[in-house]
Amino acid sequence: MPFPRKTTSRPLAALRATTLLALAATTLAAQPRRPAAAAAYVPPAGSWEQRPPAQLGLDATKLDSAVAFAIANETKSPRDQFESNSIGFSREPYGEPLGPFATRGATSGVVLRHGYIAATWGDVTNVEMTHSVTKSLLSTVVGLAVAKGLIRSVNDTVRPYIGPLYALNAPPSPGSGTGGAFLDPFSSPHNRRLTWDHLLRQVSDWEGTLWDKPDWGDRPEGPADTWRTRPRNEPGKVYKYNDVRVNALALAALAVWRRPLPDVARELIMDPIGASPTWRWYGYRNSWVLLDGKAVQSVSGGGHWGGGLFISALDMARFGLLSLRKGKWGDAQLVPSSWVDYATTPTPANIGYGVMNHFLNVDGKLLPSAPKTAFVHLGNGTNAIVVDPEHDLVIVVRWIQNNQLDGVVKRVIAAIQ
Repeated sequence: MPFPRKTTSRPLAALRATTLLALAATTLAAQPRRPAAAAAYVPPAGSWEQRPPAQLGLDATKLDSAVAFAIANETKSPRDQFESNSIGFSREPYGEPLGPFATRGATSGVVLRHGYIAATWGDVTNVEMTHSVTKSLLSTVVGLAVAKGLIRSVNDTVRPYIGPLYALNAPPSPGSGTGGAFLDPFSSPHNRRLTWDHLLRQVSDWEGTLWDKPDWGDRPEGPADTWRTRPRNEPGKVYKYNDVRVNALALAALAVWRRPLPDVARELIMDPIGASPTWRWYGYRNSWVLLDGKAVQSVSGGGHWGGGLFISALDMARFGLLSLRKGKWGDAQLVPSSWVDYATTPTPANIGYGVMNHFLNVDGKLLPSAPKTAFVHLGNGTNAIVVDPEHDLVIVVRWIQNNQLDGVVKRVIAAIQ
């Protein structure tokens, strides 16, 4: 009689798998445990930890050199911002101011590394005009409208989103009653074709007059007798920096939100990131519309004719840190990371520009000393929030000569050990 075969109640493959798992568990237990990655530092409202440069991987002497360079290269433009604007845009017709101006202080700035303050200079709490850095806040508010479904897609044309807009403080138009006029800023055959993306990237060639400013009067090019008569560019084909068109976007965003844009920005962005209560966002004396029975001011996208964002360097740094972390603040995703990705995607007509006012460094021309992944929220003055993801840096620089911004960035990066 043959010898009986020994059997088991578990298949051989399962037995081998159990053995391998046991060996793996033993091996892992024998290895030293790695500490969990530290959560990114988030400055609480009302305070911000400053650490010695060495603790942040920075050489203190070289960082001091960057600060000294910034201070030594203060812009030569007048501190009175009305006077400065009048000189800078002296060629323009219809240059009369419509919004508030203010006198600036001396150059100031902040350097952040890993979220902590590494250096400051000047009065970083002084609330001053930040000019076209305002556009970055405006585009972010538009991005939040997309995130909430108020705008279905940036590739949608704008006009279907805009109902009748009754402008106060405007000459009356037929049938509008007295003391105001209806606005239809996207009614012309050209403007009907414009998408949110066209406006955000400054490739719309929007035509018209808004708040008494004609589009052709902003940074006019060529002979004066061609300013009114040139042919319109195909939407998306030609980049042109134009504040009248930016203000048209701000008006469209107001119509979508149906509430003041500063109120949206405060509730969804500035309060959550712990900004101080001192920042302000202004429009013009004539940019008021009647919205749901209330007079609401449509804000401007910069300080070209006055107004725009008035803010401290410290609050600018908080916005820069939000950009660096792709819209995330602590555990809260305030702005979708996909929107930050979109905002930093080059515009085909100008690869150095993303969504306003994200100036990109993809070709290394803006900041030759910085990585090509860096970008800048940039405004006249020069006001700048430099965001450098590769080095985990944010650099706020205010009131510096515009051709010396890279000099500051170069010296800060050189301080990294």
